Amino acid sequence: MDEAVRRNLLERVEKEPYARHLGLRLVRMDEGYALVEMDFDESKQNIFGMAHGGAIFSLIDEAFEVASNSHGIMAVALNMNVTYMAAPRPGDTLRAEASEVHRTPRTASYQIRVTGSDGTLVALCQALVYRKKDRAILEM
Repeated sequence: MDEAVRRNLLERVEKEPYARHLGLRLVRMDEGYALVEMDFDESKQNIFGMAHGGAIFSLIDEAFEVASNSHGIMAVALNMNVTYMAAPRPGDTLRAEASEVHRTPRTASYQIRVTGSDGTLVALCQALVYRKKDRAILEM
C-alpha cells in the first residue's frame, strides 16, 4: 500500500467526527482491506436493548470506506446489502473486516463480515463502489 495514501487515510479516519462519536477504531488496513472495531455498549442499543442495526451498519460502512479508498482513488458507495445473522452480547467488541472481491477501473466489490468477541458471525455485507477516476485521495 502506498505510504502517502496510508497516512492520508489514517489522518482522515482519526478526524472523522461520526467515527469518533461511535468509538470506531481502525485496527488494520492494506490495499483493498480494512479491519475496524467497535465496542457494543448501551449507547448502541435499540428499543429492545439489542444492538441497533444502524450502529452495526456504521461499523460496516467504516471498514468499507477505508478498504475501498485504500488504492488512493476516491470511491463512493453505490450499493450495500446487509444481512444480520446474530445479535451481539452487551460488552462485545465487534469487528468489521472488509475485503476486496473484484476491482475494475470504475467499480469495485467488497465483502464485509462483522463478528463478535467470540467469533460469532453478526452480519454479512456485500457492497459496491464507484471509483472516481478524476479524484485522488491525496489531492483532497
